[in-house]
Amino acid sequence: MKDYLFLFRGGLDFTKAPQERVQQVIIKWKSWVEKLTAEGIYNGGERLTKNGAAVVRGNARQLTNGPCAHDNEIVGGFISIKADSLEQRSKFAKTAQFSILMALLK
Repeated sequence: MKDYLFLFRGGLDFTKAPQERVQQVIIKWKSWVEKLTAEGIYNGGERLTKNGAAVVRGNARQLTNGPCAHDNEIVGGFISIKADSLEQRSKFAKTAQFSILMALLK
């Protein structure tokens, strides 16, 4: 099996969102991770905060310090999974109820 890294786009600002919404997202996230763990493919991952975010823009590789204006400019978190193929990796990605920015081979 190969290791793949999923990067998640933006995400909920836990410091500003209503507590009920935060709990809903946490429950959904934990449920998905528990499923991946039960299947023996979850390697680990983390939620990232918006504090001190940086964005690389365009071909010039201009680095901009955050916080960023748009959630779609921020990597909100990542996980690493094991999969036998790109097709299997894609299958697992489709089970996510979160916006995946990209999936990389480690």
